[in-house]
Amino acid sequence: MINICFAGVTGWTAPPILAAIDAAEDLTLTSGVSRSAAGRSAAGQGAVYATAAEALAAAPADVLVDFTSAAAVQGNVRAAIEAGVHVVIGTSGLTAGDYAEIDRLARDRGVGVIAAGNFSVMAAVLRRAATMAAEHIGAWEIIDYASDTKPDVPSGTARDLAETLGQVRQPGGAVPLAELEGPVEARGAEIGGVRVHSVRLPSFVVSTEVVFGGPGERLIMRHDPGLTPAPYVAGTLLAVRRVAGAVGVRRGLDSLLFED
Repeated sequence: MINICFAGVTGWTAPPILAAIDAAEDLTLTSGVSRSAAGRSAAGQGAVYATAAEALAAAPADVLVDFTSAAAVQGNVRAAIEAGVHVVIGTSGLTAGDYAEIDRLARDRGVGVIAAGNFSVMAAVLRRAATMAAEHIGAWEIIDYASDTKPDVPSGTARDLAETLGQVRQPGGAVPLAELEGPVEARGAEIGGVRVHSVRLPSFVVSTEVVFGGPGERLIMRHDPGLTPAPYVAGTLLAVRRVAGAVGVRRGLDSLLFED
């Protein structure tokens, strides 16, 4: 039985994941974290605490699942690692530098961490396919779509994808920023050497598009989730079950789906 502390029990993503944990024979929710719901019960199992440190001290946990906010996730992850608890991170807002520090701390404590900007299996397939494409196509940019209420830019999905593709190779072909005519902001931000453009409008959840270009042709890959968090359930539970399998940080659900 895997004991789970879930940070973000009142969040948008939580209900179907908590229901799936409740239905699973090998998983149990022992505590939750939410400042607004502290003192209540989490989906009928375990108490809800204001901080991850309080929850981990009060109830047994093998894995902390974090779907909170960019402001809260670092403190939650550090509390879990210091307690010797494995971590599954579904929260966006962490940078490559943040993950490098988390990896160092996790290795020091012998803890596993799986982080994904998106736990959808289809999003993981897009990331894998885009990585393969970047090995053969030398120019690409990423468009990040999300709702007008999402404060962090770019989304974790787009940031993870940009950093992953930037490790394959640095895209080229565009006019250097210093030679542009007009505001350079129109070219988006540079993440991992990749240009990323964040669109924030009503009706979007988190859609990610990567456009590859070559002489006379284009290849466009895009993931569009629906209006519910259902796509993230299976990937999150897979990460919970596999996170103890390796020490340190593994980024992307594709690291579990395509282990080669």
